[in-house]
Amino acid sequence: MSAVYLLLLLLPLVSTQTFHWGGCPAPEVQPNFNLTQYLGRWYEIERLPASFERGKCIEANYALNEDGTIQVLNSQIEENGVDVAEGTAVVLNQTEPAKLGVKFSFFSPNGPYWVLSTDYTSYSVVYSCTSIFDIFYFDFAWILSRSRSLPPQTVAEAKGLMTRQNIELCKMIATDQTGCPDN
Repeated sequence: MSAVYLLLLLLPLVSTQTFHWGGCPAPEVQPNFNLTQYLGRWYEIERLPASFERGKCIEANYALNEDGTIQVLNSQIEENGVDVAEGTAVVLNQTEPAKLGVKFSFFSPNGPYWVLSTDYTSYSVVYSCTSIFDIFYFDFAWILSRSRSLPPQTVAEAKGLMTRQNIELCKMIATDQTGCPDN
C-alpha cells in the first residue's frame, strides 16, 4: 500500500516525463569516451518529454572548470525570453567516463547523464534514467548535434541504437531549432 502512496506523491513530478513500470534499462555507453572532445556546444534535435524543456532553440554548452568538474549551461527560448539553467557535471567513475552525473542545484543529487554514442563532431546520443525502488522509473533521452539539424538517416540510426538498448522512444519529439539566434 505504501508504494501506491509513494506513486501518488511522485506522480506530479513525473507527469511530464516518460514513466515506466519496473527498473531502468542498462544501456551500454560510449567505449573509450573522451570528455575533452565532448566539451563545447550541442544542439538538441530530439528528446523524450521533460518538464524543464518546453521551449525552442534548446542547446547545451559544456566547459571544463578549474577543479575538473564540467560547467553545464543549458538554454532555450520560451515565450518570456531566454531561459538558462546552469549546472555541474562530474565523471562518477573514471573506468566509465561516459557515465556522468549532473545537477542543477547544490542541494540536489547527481542525475545520470550517460553518453551512449558520439562521434564528437556531429552527433551524440544521451540517456538518463532514475528508478524509484525498481517499482517504476522515469527517463530522458536526447539526440544532440553540433549543428541545429541532423540528416534524417543519422537521427534514425540514433533511435535504432536506443531501441536496441531497450529504451522506449514512442514519445520522442523533435525540438524546434528554427528561427534561432546565431551564436
